[in-house]
Amino acid sequence: MALFTGCMAGCGQQAFRTVDADEFEKAILTDSVQLVDVRTAEEFSEARIGSAEVKNIDMKQPDFMRRAAEELDKGKTVAVYCRSGRRSAEAAGWLAGQGYKVIDLKGGILEWQERGKNTTR
Repeated sequence: MALFTGCMAGCGQQAFRTVDADEFEKAILTDSVQLVDVRTAEEFSEARIGSAEVKNIDMKQPDFMRRAAEELDKGKTVAVYCRSGRRSAEAAGWLAGQGYKVIDLKGGILEWQERGKNTTR
């Protein structure tokens, strides 16, 4: 909650929503949502949510925001996730601060898998 509040204060008017696995799943099934895994390439190769449409943009890399600007459409919602939800919440704050509409998966891929949702390799 503190991270979300910090983003609200530090990111101006833009904010992001953190949603549970069921709501995240509904959102990523629409054509108007871009799915982004913000974990490392190694983590991404082990298991990921979605299909070939998921983008892997590692938020720990110094070129994260440059890659996001090049690969993401500000006209579409960005759905972000990571392993446990911490990195994706940080990435969501950065993206929201740049004008993207963002939803963040609460609990990350770990929560997704605990809820019995499918992953791919």
